[in-house]
Amino acid sequence: MSATTSTRRAPWEEPGSLAGRLGKGGVITVVLLLVLFPLYTILLTSLSTSKTVTEAGGLVLVPQGISFDAYRQIFSDTVVSRAIMVSTGVTLAGTVFSVGVSVLGAYSLSRPGSFLHRPLLFGVLLMFVFFPGLIPTYLLVSSLGLKDSYLSLILPSAVSAFNVVVLRAFFMSIPGELLDSARIDGAGEFRILWRIVLPLSKAVTAVISLFYAVGYWNAWFNAMLYLDDTTKWPLALILREYVVNSAALPAGTAGVAGYGHAVPPTLAIKMAIVVVAVLPALIIYPFVQRHFTKGVIVGAVKG
Repeated sequence: MSATTSTRRAPWEEPGSLAGRLGKGGVITVVLLLVLFPLYTILLTSLSTSKTVTEAGGLVLVPQGISFDAYRQIFSDTVVSRAIMVSTGVTLAGTVFSVGVSVLGAYSLSRPGSFLHRPLLFGVLLMFVFFPGLIPTYLLVSSLGLKDSYLSLILPSAVSAFNVVVLRAFFMSIPGELLDSARIDGAGEFRILWRIVLPLSKAVTAVISLFYAVGYWNAWFNAMLYLDDTTKWPLALILREYVVNSAALPAGTAGVAGYGHAVPPTLAIKMAIVVVAVLPALIIYPFVQRHFTKGVIVGAVKG
């Protein structure tokens, strides 16, 4: 093989032409605007006065004054405030539980010769094709006495087969010699997992944690099925009932008037709830985004 052939780069590694770079920049700009424009209109409408929303006839595109009345309304409303606390608690508890179970299951399945290795691996892979269904799941949750319990928001969707497979693939990429040397030194499996495997798997663990957290934060279907007590509703279900279905909140409609402000428009309150629901993901995502390539892509390919 000649030196010229051995140093030849792949076509995608060659520097692009000026037209190609301008075209890519234009496409990225258009996509960015398509993503940011709805967020801009939602945020601006939530911060607009009643007069501005009325004159706009809907979502506000041009700012004509800033008002925080909509946010005062939802945070003084016990229904929305309680829903935020419920969503926060369920997200934190559910994410910790789901990540813990997924890590333990993935580590066990990544070690050949572990207890019931093949049947359990087959069962996890089978979950990609078959799902128990809504009615059996509902009957199981009811028979376990989990109706109207916060556990009904966590246990039915506690483990994702996709996340377990990604974690397993990443764990299998860790050199076996490193783990064997720890066993020779007397370390048990739990200590190996805690002291060696998890520190080497921070990227994929962070990504999987984000997947679970976003899933719990945005989940509303389980709450609609299993929670008859409206005081236990999470924010996602409040968002669906009030914003999508335009249902009236049962309490707190006079919260702003007590502060001497005009009652904000209904549309502004809806958009304020949307902002509060979306804000946590927007804040957390930039801190985890840098782990996506190393965590998910590498974890899905290796092993």
